[in-house]
Amino acid sequence: MNTALSWIKAYVPDLDVTAQEYTDAMTLSGSKVEGFVCLDKNLEKIVVGQIEKIERHPDADKLIICQVNVGSETIQIVTGAPNVKEGDKVPVVLDGGKVAGGHDGGPLPEDGIRIKNGKLRGVESFGMMCSIEELGSSRDMYPLAPESGIYILPEDTEVGADAIEVLGLHDVVFEYEITSNRVDCYSVVGLAREAAATFRKDFFPPVVTETGNGEDIHDYLQVEVENTELCPRYCARMVKNIKLAPSPEWMQRRLAASGIRPINNIVDITNYVMEEYGQPMHAYDYDLIAGHKIVVKCAKDGDEFQTLDEQIRKLDSTVLMINDGEKEVGIAGIMGGENSKITDDVKTMVFEAACFDGTNIRLSAKKVGLRTDASGKFEKGLDPNNAEAAINRACQLIEELGAGEVVGGIIDVYPVKRQEVRVKFDADKINDLLGTQISAEDMKAYFKKIDLGFDEETQEVIAPTFRQDLHRLADLAEEVARFFGYDNIPTTLPSGEATTGKLSEKLRIEELAREVAEFSGFSQSMTYSFESPKVFDKLLLPADCRLRQTVTILNPLGEDFSVMRTSPLNGLLTSLSTNYNRRNKDVKLYELANIYLPKALPLTELPDERMQFALGMYGEGDFFTMKGVVEEFFDKLGMTKKVHYNPECNRPYLHPGRKADIVYEGVVLGYVGEIHPDVADNYKLGERTYVAVLDMPNVTPFADFGRKYTGIAKYPATTRDISMVVPKEILVGQIEDVIAQRGGKILESYSLFDIYEGSQIKAGFKSVAYSIAFRAKDHTLTDDEVGAAMKKILNGLQGLGIELRA
Repeated sequence: MNTALSWIKAYVPDLDVTAQEYTDAMTLSGSKVEGFVCLDKNLEKIVVGQIEKIERHPDADKLIICQVNVGSETIQIVTGAPNVKEGDKVPVVLDGGKVAGGHDGGPLPEDGIRIKNGKLRGVESFGMMCSIEELGSSRDMYPLAPESGIYILPEDTEVGADAIEVLGLHDVVFEYEITSNRVDCYSVVGLAREAAATFRKDFFPPVVTETGNGEDIHDYLQVEVENTELCPRYCARMVKNIKLAPSPEWMQRRLAASGIRPINNIVDITNYVMEEYGQPMHAYDYDLIAGHKIVVKCAKDGDEFQTLDEQIRKLDSTVLMINDGEKEVGIAGIMGGENSKITDDVKTMVFEAACFDGTNIRLSAKKVGLRTDASGKFEKGLDPNNAEAAINRACQLIEELGAGEVVGGIIDVYPVKRQEVRVKFDADKINDLLGTQISAEDMKAYFKKIDLGFDEETQEVIAPTFRQDLHRLADLAEEVARFFGYDNIPTTLPSGEATTGKLSEKLRIEELAREVAEFSGFSQSMTYSFESPKVFDKLLLPADCRLRQTVTILNPLGEDFSVMRTSPLNGLLTSLSTNYNRRNKDVKLYELANIYLPKALPLTELPDERMQFALGMYGEGDFFTMKGVVEEFFDKLGMTKKVHYNPECNRPYLHPGRKADIVYEGVVLGYVGEIHPDVADNYKLGERTYVAVLDMPNVTPFADFGRKYTGIAKYPATTRDISMVVPKEILVGQIEDVIAQRGGKILESYSLFDIYEGSQIKAGFKSVAYSIAFRAKDHTLTDDEVGAAMKKILNGLQGLGIELRA
């Protein structure tokens, strides 16, 4: 919806704000402003001038030389305009001034056009007379403007006055995005009410005076509503002795600013009231209404009807129609018929202001293939109590503009009146909901500003029928919040017993996985859950591998997206491959990816959907870098027991000598390793690529977010270094198991600090060196205590065939 600021100010006269201030404040208070256009943009130094003398240009047949009085002086202007004559008053841009655009009416330049003194065919020209297009407007807004030529101002215009003010261009047109529950704001009156409340100004709605002669409309017309469910209210008034003429300039400009082309006084009044009150209206030629009777009822299946746009519309029994005594004359709420339209010969007309069921209007508009401004408003669900005020306002304008003689009385079919809604008011609950401390009196003041009543006896807010969005206390809280100011509401903690306000354990673990990965330099990757069966060959999976048993998609986009993935590796390796082939160095990616493992084939139940924490990298780093990220994750999860790595894992897509299953308390949690060279070739990866995959459902049971405080050690630690000759087949993990099991309670830590293989070590063996630390919590350790612990460790190591190195 578009409205001019001047129209809003007609009902809020003290409103003095800039376009940006209006935009920001109205948006914050709930009436979202999408944007605005300043009609006087790029218009500078433009005054009213009067042409005193015209002479032919000596060297150009199509140019004339005008002497123009601009109030302070008379200047010479050369022009080629064909429509000016001596005595005309025209808009004149002076030297150094600006106009919005060119005379051709094309797109307006962003910064306008600067006008400077110059010569035209050797004759000096001090300024320029303007067309309406050069002023950034059009003939839609100024119908009297010539198609090509200078705009001629009225004869009584003051010479030297601000031409932009005279033309009403010191104005701003705002575009709103109104939510469908605020039907009252689909009107200028509704927006003005909101503006008055937003800026704490007084609101002065139109004062509708009583109209009509001494006659009674019931003597002229009958109205019958057969379907009161689809038409809860129908109002009709009559106007005689119609005098068609252009509507006044102020009305034309307000309509044009709203995007409505002015036509004549009668049509413009109906459109004006539709915009002002948000109530669509329609006018029928009384002499074309058979039997002088209006009947509101549904059409019959198979009926056809010609609308005002001369199109034939096919109807059915759900479409509500306006009929006269013999035929259909209009589609209710959408468009009138060709057979009853207002022509230049009209003498007497019938004004219609009705309320129709919004859902039915929307469905009917879709069925007949016709959506209008009126149907767009009706389908929101209008307030039936607004119809009488709107039709009376239209009749008032008829009399004020001298467009006709209003017949006395009104036909009003309104069998069930819509009542106001009462909502129990509780200031404490509203403050609890908002986290504010607003007084009850301040809240009531907000309500009063937007025409909400208040019953002190029952402590209820009375919502008028035009506020169809107010039904409960939360709605009242919203009204308080938007006028108190969302930006003024303090930050408060939520209260209540329904939730502790924290993540579930599963989500906490996933969040921790993201943190560890990102702190370790990994970037998140997101890949499709749909894959091609061909990926199993790329991963070197054997024919009988369980991962080849997939959930097949019934309607895939293609073979490449035909099965649900059973491993996160393909997506991760594809992303790494893309980065490698685009010459990105040192890439680290991770993904929390779901895999789908069918419990049986063919499917009889939902598959096992498992979250996998997958990491992949190439470039800087190696197997142990990836292993370190995994252990960091386990440490953050509180998994304090030793993690084992089993190199005898059966995973064909990993390098035979650089792979391991990750085992914790006997449960395989995942795997880590380097990608098999053949798999790397399949994915066009030219560097060693390392991956780690953890099965989150298996990890979750071992997570422990409890943390126990341990004080700073009071007694010193004692360290012992041992260097061993170890058979090559013995893994350091086996050595560490012996140290951990036999070190006893005084064992504090151990660390590997050297591995050596070479000529100084006998064949089939390697040198391994450890530093072992011991500490007691309650005393300083003696050499005997440390010696006893070391003896147990050495005895255990000897059982593995390990010897101390001399």
